[in-house]
Amino acid sequence: MKGKLKIVIPLALLIVLGGAYKVVLAKPSDEGKAKVRGVVYVLPKEFLVNLSDSHFAKLSVALVLPKDEAPAAGAEGETPPEGYGALEQEAAVRAVITDTVTDASADDLTSRKRRNKLRQAVLKGIRANTDVRPNDVLFTDVAVQ
Repeated sequence: MKGKLKIVIPLALLIVLGGAYKVVLAKPSDEGKAKVRGVVYVLPKEFLVNLSDSHFAKLSVALVLPKDEAPAAGAEGETPPEGYGALEQEAAVRAVITDTVTDASADDLTSRKRRNKLRQAVLKGIRANTDVRPNDVLFTDVAVQ
């Protein structure tokens, strides 16, 4: 009987200590964390721009905005112009995107690495020229011809 207790007690102690470690000391997993931090606002009208190398691009753009900056619907009776959404400075944001993408080449939009650099340039331009403070800029659809 004492032989079995010598095995069972240390084993039970290891299980209890392992459970206590898991509950108290271990770092929490990323299961509950959001992959996208903020609210995704899709600009309702797509962009059709001439590129610097005689090609043109058609793209859709979304902004990842902090939750406290998410656009609210306009006041009663107020409707934005056709193709525009509820973002207050949407025209200024669209101008920055158009200016930045117009300077790009077809390769800038078709290469993943270059497209990410272009997205960062758009993000920097929006932050510098508007009061909108997006966390990220997403090119949701891109077609180059």
